[in-house]
Amino acid sequence: MTKKKIQVEICCASADDVIQAALAGAGRVEFNSAMLLGGLTPSIGMLIAAQEGLRQCRVSDENFSSPEIFTMIRPREGGFCYSDLEFKSMLKDIEKLTEQGIDGIVFGILHADASVDEKRCQEILNLIDPLPAVFHRAIDVVPDWRRSLDILINLGFKRVLTSGQEKSAAQGRETIRRMVEYAAGQIEILPAAGIRTANVSDLLEYTGCDQIHLSMMRSCVDDSTSANPKIRFGGQPPASESIYSLADREKIAAIVQQVNS
Repeated sequence: MTKKKIQVEICCASADDVIQAALAGAGRVEFNSAMLLGGLTPSIGMLIAAQEGLRQCRVSDENFSSPEIFTMIRPREGGFCYSDLEFKSMLKDIEKLTEQGIDGIVFGILHADASVDEKRCQEILNLIDPLPAVFHRAIDVVPDWRRSLDILINLGFKRVLTSGQEKSAAQGRETIRRMVEYAAGQIEILPAAGIRTANVSDLLEYTGCDQIHLSMMRSCVDDSTSANPKIRFGGQPPASESIYSLADREKIAAIVQQVNS
């Protein structure tokens, strides 16, 4: 029996991240901004730059394969129950991003009690049809994941991103396996959070999933702020204003090879 190919999705927060993930062999990316805030909607400029970079890669290498790009739609950090204006901004972002050309979107909307907001989710799904949608890790805070999966299936979501309602997919692997069994192929279950080379093979075997979502970053240095080290630009500053993250091509390539060898 031929082994089923494992889809590797990489969380990317810049156009450069997308290119590194693509060169490493990732088949899909979740494109967002502000990963330290849980991921927010990327800008149109970021998307255009990523698409142009991928086109240049195809020109340089006829065997190059571009990954699917699913864009995050999240207007702010701190929860998933949005005001009317925040929801309107989500709709406007979706209109502009889909006009530019994407493969799908990632979003999740809850009521204040953490139940799925069916009405608003349906409105977005109607707007993007026939593009697919992924319900993100808002599923990990709902009070009843079975009831929530039923709702997402009925609404027509293609996938749901989850850590099994635990801090990491490894810790939540039992619930992830139960989700796969409960969904019975009606919606894809995409494990996420804390997935690394040391635990990915066991996770895939235990849950029966055929795809994974992860971020693999390396630290880079931008010394343009070093002339005045007392200045801070963020509310929760990193150890150094000179450090930023970039997708780690070598580590991503290693895990792509590991899960498909």
